[in-house]
Amino acid sequence: MSWFAAPDYWFARLAFQRGLAVIYLVAFLAAARQFRGLLGEHGLLPVPRYLRRVRFWQAPSLFHLRYSDGLFAGVSWSGAALAAAMAAGLGDAVPLWAAMGAWLALWALYLSIVNVGQVWYGFGWESLLLETGFLAVFLGNAASPPPVLVLWLLRWLLLRLEFGAGLIKLRGDRCWRDLTCLRYHHETQPVPGPLSWFFHRLPDGLHRVEALANHVAQLIAPLALLAPQPAASVAAALMIVTQLWLVASGNFAWLNWLTIVIALAAVDTSQAARVLPLPAPGRLAPAPPWYQALVLAVTATVAVLSYRPARNLLSRRQVMNASFDPFHLVNTYGAFGSITRRRYELVIEGTSEPQVTRDTRWREYEFRGKPGDPRRRPPQVAPYHRRLDWLMWFAALSPGYAEPWLTPLLYRLLTGDRDLLRLLRANPFPAAPPVFVRIIRYHYRFSTWRQLRRTGAWWERTPAGEFLAPVTLRARPDA
Repeated sequence: MSWFAAPDYWFARLAFQRGLAVIYLVAFLAAARQFRGLLGEHGLLPVPRYLRRVRFWQAPSLFHLRYSDGLFAGVSWSGAALAAAMAAGLGDAVPLWAAMGAWLALWALYLSIVNVGQVWYGFGWESLLLETGFLAVFLGNAASPPPVLVLWLLRWLLLRLEFGAGLIKLRGDRCWRDLTCLRYHHETQPVPGPLSWFFHRLPDGLHRVEALANHVAQLIAPLALLAPQPAASVAAALMIVTQLWLVASGNFAWLNWLTIVIALAAVDTSQAARVLPLPAPGRLAPAPPWYQALVLAVTATVAVLSYRPARNLLSRRQVMNASFDPFHLVNTYGAFGSITRRRYELVIEGTSEPQVTRDTRWREYEFRGKPGDPRRRPPQVAPYHRRLDWLMWFAALSPGYAEPWLTPLLYRLLTGDRDLLRLLRANPFPAAPPVFVRIIRYHYRFSTWRQLRRTGAWWERTPAGEFLAPVTLRARPDA
């Protein structure tokens, strides 16, 4: 084939595109099921209010034309339907131009959501999905071989993603340099998973091995992506194994799965076929000239836009999870540059009693993902993303993270807001809303083996003070 084509990567493209479509599906479903309570017209941070403050070129979105909750739902469910179709193979069943249009529609629909999502969409994996989704537009379909340039752009993305995460750790918390961060991380991560308790209880020597393996996967393996095959495939395989370890040890939405999907694009199918029973490729026709021209133009655009992310990567003042353009085309990434040593949780409580006294009986609101009841085992949430649970973790670290939305959340509970209550696991006041609500801060620690066997409790917790005094609708300030 010509300089343009990489036929040996046909199966890598297939796995990449199907996996990316599944992740798009999860992202759109999460948007459809959570937006009313968080971003809707009567949500905690309403989109219409936000759109009055920003212009289109600051945050490009279809919702600048018009916003309604019905339209947001339509965008979310349409995106989910299209993503499901692409996961089922629609992109390979239609002409090249139609497949490109479908991938472009997914990107534009999700961009419209992210750019009005405010703090609820301020996570690195949102930009990662958009950057990956944009490159997928130009990867082609089964009608032609994958373009070499786009495959290299995906490797450049994977290098920035992993190498940036590794550098932010080395430049950040000292515990990454002395290999002790994993003593704390499994317990203090935002949303622990079903196996996090067991990972936390591993011997200290294994925690050091975990940290060292993380450095190898994020600081050494990414550089091998620039080497000839099979070195790049081996590096991608190492990253995939590391990401599967992270999938087992915690809940990080679709970050780990999307990283795996991107790494698959670096695997040479001819090399993988030596160890896996892969099907034979179909007939691949030469790419049309208009398609080659588009790929060249996109490659040049990404190269220009990569200047600031590359400069950030080498800077001593490296920032993580930042977008340098409003379309999220080329971004910078990173995670856990610092590790918290103690886990704090905010527990929201309510009471139906007309007055608050020392004897008032309070009942807790339970969240779906974040720790609450000590006897409840941490659930498996990922690749789904429970946005409110994540923001509650940040709020426990510092009140500044909760400033724009936490007080409105309490007043929504006092009114029994259905859209908000759907985001919670259980409503302790099913008959009528409470009269007062408050927030207590607790210090959470994983229980010991002996405590787990004796009490069935996965956590032990101790009060760490009142985070927010009782509030009631009678004292609500004017809107």
